[in-house]
Amino acid sequence: MSEEKQVNAPQELLKLRASIDNIDNAVIHMLAERFKCTQAVGKLKADHDLPPSDKAREAAQIERLRQMAKDADLDPEFAEKFLNFIVTEVIRHHEQFRK
Repeated sequence: MSEEKQVNAPQELLKLRASIDNIDNAVIHMLAERFKCTQAVGKLKADHDLPPSDKAREAAQIERLRQMAKDADLDPEFAEKFLNFIVTEVIRHHEQFRK
């Protein structure tokens, strides 16, 4: 490894970490907006006595996210796990609205 790369590595690491922090901020804000929408869905479902879970919608979302992940060179398995994690929390919120 050249000396120039070694000297620049700490600076490059700082830049990359700053980018990661910015992306994390955006992800958190986007998740907050998503949950605002899903909470509105949960209230609507509770008000109209609809079930908190919609398996057909969930399956379609999984397929859609898996395809988006493939298109973005992201592991589709990871995308599915991530969506399942979110959906589990959304359903929990929807069930709370029903109570």
